[in-house]
This record gives sequence, C-alpha cells and structure tokens, in this order.
Amino acid sequence: MAMAKPSGRGFMRDQFDWRLYPAAERFLENQVAGFLRGNRTARVLADRMAAETSTRFFDWIDHLVLPPATGSARQLERLGFVERADGAFHNPDTIFFPVLLGDRLEVALKPEELAHFLQVQGGGEIEGELLGPYRRAVLAEERGTRLTAVERRGYAGFQVGKAADSRAYQDALQACLCRRRFFPTDAEGMRATLALVKRLVSDLEPGRAADAFFRAERLYWERRNPAGQLQRARQDRLGLGWGNHDHHTYRSSREHFSSLIHLFEAMGYRCREQFHAGEQAGWGAQILEHPGCGIVLFADVDLDVQKKDQDFAHRGLQPHRQLGTVGLWVGLHGESILQAGMHHLEARFAFDALREDLSKAGITTLPAFSQFGFLKQAFVQSPTWPVDPRRLAALFRAGSITSEQRRQFLKLGARGSHLENLQRRQGFKGFNQDSVSAIIKATDPRNLQGYRHA
Repeated sequence: MAMAKPSGRGFMRDQFDWRLYPAAERFLENQVAGFLRGNRTARVLADRMAAETSTRFFDWIDHLVLPPATGSARQLERLGFVERADGAFHNPDTIFFPVLLGDRLEVALKPEELAHFLQVQGGGEIEGELLGPYRRAVLAEERGTRLTAVERRGYAGFQVGKAADSRAYQDALQACLCRRRFFPTDAEGMRATLALVKRLVSDLEPGRAADAFFRAERLYWERRNPAGQLQRARQDRLGLGWGNHDHHTYRSSREHFSSLIHLFEAMGYRCREQFHAGEQAGWGAQILEHPGCGIVLFADVDLDVQKKDQDFAHRGLQPHRQLGTVGLWVGLHGESILQAGMHHLEARFAFDALREDLSKAGITTLPAFSQFGFLKQAFVQSPTWPVDPRRLAALFRAGSITSEQRRQFLKLGARGSHLENLQRRQGFKGFNQDSVSAIIKATDPRNLQGYRHA
C-alpha cells in the first residue's frame, strides 16, 4: 500500500502515518456507480450535486449496504475493513463510510437536517424521534436498489430507537447557540465554557453533547463568513446543509491552548497526531477525533522548535511577546472558542469545480497548498474584520505589533475566517503539514500585501 508521509522537516507521531487504500476506493466507487445506474432518483441528485453545489455524491454517503451478490465479509476484510460490534464493516484508518451486508444494494446519504432534505427532495416518512440520535427515511426504491437518507446527532450506530434524552439535547443545543462568548478576561471565558461543557455531558452522552456544540459553532462561524453563507445556500437548495464537513479548525493563544484541549476532551474527544512543521514554521497543531459524533478538530497554536517533541497539548505553553501567525490572529480577533469563532470550516468538495463556481460568484480561492492525487486543499478568500482598538492598544503595549502595524490594522482591519476547499481520495485521513505551513505564512495578518495577492 502507498504511504503518505510528512517530509523530514515535520513531526508527526508514528502511529498516525495514514495510508492510502486505492483498491478499497475502487471497490466502493464501483458499487456506487452500479447503484447510480439502477436508481434514477439518485442519479439525478448526483448530477445536481455536481452542477449546483460543486460536491461529489460519494462524499455525501453515510453508509452503504451490499447484497450477497456484490459483497462479502471476506472481501471487505481483504480491502482493509474490519467488522465492528454493530455488524458494520469499517476501516478506522480511512475516511471511507461504513459498509453493511443486507438484502439489497442501498446507499444512505447524510444531510445535516433530514426534515429539510425531505422537504426539498421528497421521500417517505421519517423513522425516529425529533432530535433523536439516529433517524432515517426512504427516498426511492428502484430496480432492486434503495436510496435512503439519515440524520445523526452524536451516534455512530444504525438502530432507530426511542430517544429518552431528546429534551436534554434540545436544551443543550439552545445553550450552545446562546452561550456567552465575551468575558472580562479570556481565562474567565475558558472556565465558563468548560463549565458549560461539563453540564452538557452530565445530561447527555458525550457524542450527543459534542454534536449540539459544533452545530452551534458552524452557525456562529457562518454568520461571519460570506463564502460560507454562499456555499451553505447552494447546498441548502438541495436540502443538504453542512453534512459534507471534514474538520473544524480552532486557533488558540499559547496561554489557553491546554485549556482548549481539556475542554474538547471533556466532550469525549481523543487526541490524534500532533504537528510541528519545522523550525521556521512557528506553529503547531493537535488533531482530535470523536468516536461518537465523528467530528474532527484541528487546534492551532504558536509553537517553537523546543516544544515540538513534547506533548504540548497537555503540558501547557507560556505566553510569548513575539507572536506568530496564529497568536497574532488570536490577539486581533480573540480566542476561536470564544469571541472569534472557528478559523475555518473545511468541507469536502469537487476541488476544481468549487474554485470555478465560487469565482463566477466573485469569490476568490487562494492558491492550493496541497495538490496531490489523494489530497487537495485551498483556502477561500476570507472577509476583512474590523479590529477592536483596545486589542490593538494591548498588542502595541506588549510589543507584539509596531505603531505602523497598529495604524494599518485600525484602518484596514484584518483577515478573519475561511471556508476551506478540500478533496480527499484513496481514503486518506491525514493532513499535509508542510504545505499547511506555507498557507499559514501567506495568511499572516502582517503580510497585508502578500495576503491580498496570494
């Protein structure tokens, strides 16, 4: 199997050296192609996804059901899948959807809101309770195939059942949507947010709490990001929402980074690989993944080379007067988990199609910082946000910006959040850390001229 390794400059824990699975991808794509030939409703929808949302039908699949004639346990195991306790076959080292064995060929899609999807697309009755962990509906049964759609709220299984915690989930979602983000100090804000998370998980399974939390986070990010609003509107015209999200990215000060990781772990998150992309890059990141809700997080922080081989996510980092790209963005706009919101939402698209279609709407995409057969990535141009003069005064007093930079930021503002265009192939689950460093440098708030023309 092909290996996707970082270059010698970067650091990544060995157990997260993500592999490529081209044979498994070919098998899954062939099954989906056969399904589309037999199901006209799905075929029309797939064409509309490509033309109207710049997305691939494959990336909207929640799970696949194979009849005996087209799939077997032994065949799936040869392709790298393992059987879970719930009977689904899954390769946890890839982004591939689970595969079940059943009586007919079925594809289940994963819109963000099932009722919205059915309102647009039509379909049968919804099985499962409102705001429950798992709901499903049949859209079309044609020529021995079945097209279904499911809604997940913090649950990875396949059983539709009673939802005893629906009221608690509703309360959690409301608390997350309305949570306070501005505090006298960031330390007070971090403590309050952690307290909120602990209340959520006292009433809900961690996966359910995390699902509610990040639904609210996407809405807060979207409110301040015009490209996100445009793309969400495109996807909502088909009733899809953000069911194609890949990961959510947060930026943190060094001072509060370990608190941020602790907050995510309180929701049931587990740390994956850590990045440090070389001595000159000046940044590090902790990747986290949730076993219940499936949402992946990318947490960025200024990091010096002395800390690269340490567990910097948990050991704590002392503040620096000299701020890197990440620290300055936080200094200008606030902590991502508090005032600023996510730095970017990365979703899966047909990479070239999204660039072209957004361009037609007057939205620029920056040059790709990953351009491989298995991974393509690019930031969509961000909006400029005004900067609070009090923040600029504090940064100037600390010696973190010059008087000229202070004047420019006050006059012009600073770049805010991004939508990120991503395309994955061959099941690749990782990130290209060295090229990420290039875009982090290119989007440094101090690089005003270079950023505009990147």
